[in-house]
Amino acid sequence: MFKKLSTLYACALFLAAPIQAQDYNRIAVAGGDITEIIYALGAGDRIIGVDSTSRFPAQTKDKEQIGYVRALSAEGVLSISPDLLIGADDAGPVNVINNLKSAGLAVALAPLGKGADRVPIKIKFVGETLGMQDKAAVMIADYTAKMNALAAKIATVTKRPKVVFILSVRDGAPVVGGRETSANDIIELSGGINAAGDFKGWKPMNSEALIAANPDYIVMSGTHAMRLGGGDKLLARPDIQQTTAGKQGNLIEMDAMLLLGFGPRTPDAVKGLMDHLYATRD
Repeated sequence: MFKKLSTLYACALFLAAPIQAQDYNRIAVAGGDITEIIYALGAGDRIIGVDSTSRFPAQTKDKEQIGYVRALSAEGVLSISPDLLIGADDAGPVNVINNLKSAGLAVALAPLGKGADRVPIKIKFVGETLGMQDKAAVMIADYTAKMNALAAKIATVTKRPKVVFILSVRDGAPVVGGRETSANDIIELSGGINAAGDFKGWKPMNSEALIAANPDYIVMSGTHAMRLGGGDKLLARPDIQQTTAGKQGNLIEMDAMLLLGFGPRTPDAVKGLMDHLYATRD
């Protein structure tokens, strides 16, 4: 469950150690969460290139593409002549990051960490790197208030549904998020119980395990549901038909980056999933 950010934030801010702020005007970004923070701070016009996970807001489609966050190439990044590469903690690979630094490019990567508790630290990191500390502080305060309000609402729930997040279907088996995944985090933040909590990481779940887990709800990316032929096709699987989710047609389709990206839109993601699970609409 979400910790009170006022305490966690005060204890963990020292972890963020960005490069010295400068007036960067040609920014390449690797990581959808970092891109969203920059836009939310009002500096989106300084971005010239983004990676393939950066799909929000809509303006990102007009930016140059630099590849996938974990599989960048030095040539691809340098070809658009940025004055800064700012990225998520897993941007890489390491040898490419080192080559970019050797080429004289300023590189700033976010502090390590996942989940909702780390979002304020990422916002502070971006704010300090871009010299926008005051705006970052306002964003952190707003994020903290929203997340604490959602946590208070969830604390009043007595019966929590079992939820499974399906990332994809590989060789006929759904790949689901177990413990220590972003899927587990968003499920718990929204008041659900992860039906795949018996294991860690992202793993295929065979039919027997899925039936035994018996989720009340299935959550997946709307885009991936379309690739499978639509949500109805997924719900019609014989194994899913034997679960409560399948019998009741409880499939929730939401944007994957919204749910799993853990950026400034995370309060929207939590509330959106809560609305589906509990119909807690204002």
